[in-house]
Amino acid sequence: MTYATNHSLDDRRRDTAGVIAPPPVLYGTALIVALLLHYAIRPFHIASVSSLTLRVAAIALIVLGLALSIAVMRVFGRAGTPVPPYRPTTRFVSAGPYRYTRNPDYIGQTLLYAGIALVANSWWPIVLLPLILLAVQYGVVRREERYLEEKFGQEYRDYVARVPRWL
Repeated sequence: MTYATNHSLDDRRRDTAGVIAPPPVLYGTALIVALLLHYAIRPFHIASVSSLTLRVAAIALIVLGLALSIAVMRVFGRAGTPVPPYRPTTRFVSAGPYRYTRNPDYIGQTLLYAGIALVANSWWPIVLLPLILLAVQYGVVRREERYLEEKFGQEYRDYVARVPRWL
């Protein structure tokens, strides 16, 4: 009986993309590091932009980022498949924002991250952003793509042929 339970747990672990970390953890960790750098090394502000322009841009980025991420959660919920990358994907999703990009949630998280950088009036999150994008691209997206192709085969390959990875 114990063997069957452990075996099914192992099967569930194998039936995931094997990402290095959930993207919110990657973005959140980078944001914490960036804000610590900002407070440790103060002169790295986004000073040349008016505070009203900065606030409007920050709010726009945050709202758009949250809207994309919420749309992803809703479309995954309607499809009956989990959002977290460490759980097995049960259905292939190509509706909602996935009609336009294969990674709308990560675009949303990037916009949210950039909006928070503007709210903090700091360049540090922007400086760290390329590292986060590389980690998401190679440690998450590429692994998810391999996993989805193995799991959904031609249906996924057809989707890849018609929908861009980013924009």
